[in-house]
Amino acid sequence: MDEAIRKIEDALFEKEEGTLVAPPRFRVEVDRGSLVFTAGAATGSEKLIGFRVYDTFPGNDSDHNQIVAVFSSETGALRGIVIGQAIGMVRTGAIGGVAVKHMARPDAESLAVLGTGHQARAQLMAALAVRDFKTIKVYSRDPDRRQRFVKEMNRSIGKEIRAVDSAQECVDGADVILCATNSPVPVFYSEWVKDGAHINTIGPKSENAHEIPIELIERSSVLVTDSLEQLRAYPKPHIAVRESRAGRIAELSDIVTGKQPGRRSLNDITLFFSVGLAGTEVVVAGEVLRKAEGKAD
Repeated sequence: MDEAIRKIEDALFEKEEGTLVAPPRFRVEVDRGSLVFTAGAATGSEKLIGFRVYDTFPGNDSDHNQIVAVFSSETGALRGIVIGQAIGMVRTGAIGGVAVKHMARPDAESLAVLGTGHQARAQLMAALAVRDFKTIKVYSRDPDRRQRFVKEMNRSIGKEIRAVDSAQECVDGADVILCATNSPVPVFYSEWVKDGAHINTIGPKSENAHEIPIELIERSSVLVTDSLEQLRAYPKPHIAVRESRAGRIAELSDIVTGKQPGRRSLNDITLFFSVGLAGTEVVVAGEVLRKAEGKAD
């Protein structure tokens, strides 16, 4: 995760320099589902171009998978193909980690995790890669999943995670909140969030289905996304599209490169909308392939 975060930061510098090509994702749809493509290129230091594709067909069988294809942006030569779900999860987690690194209070000590799926795991790993949290709480509706998550992650990270019985108990007093659910309705109330908190949201974020409360957007002093272009291209209107048109939302590349501050004061509430910056999965997959080539040698 440390290396993935560094590669994401490199890609964000490329975005600011104009060498990252990151168009919105597109779909090929048929009756029962679709293939979703995110294509992009990092033509500066990385010299990579490629795409990721995943399906939306029903079912979770082992034959449902993702592919990331990586090519040279100079010659078009195929560097390799990475198959599996891990690249997408690590990439999204690493982007969230970059947001926490540059937007959370420097003295942040307490972390709340809402959700216990694969994305919650990746977000937690990334947050711990950039900050040393003293307390970690987790909540999801299923108590069995909460306990499995705690048991697994305690082994993985070497820190104590405490499962709690309500979203309010989880969010209360947290300096950083990682919201990684599939809920179409808000899983916490804005008034539970303390001044100075930072929030990552990676779950549903459309106007008709959103995991965070609209009131939190209004309370937040700093709103950031990884891709304004993707945010505005959502098939269903994003909850923050009005703020983006009003110029209230910055891009994460602006924050990482110092063009804009991640927060203006310790009491600011800061909010990061993860929508998926195209090209970043190609950069992360390129690093995986580079390491694989080194081991093969």
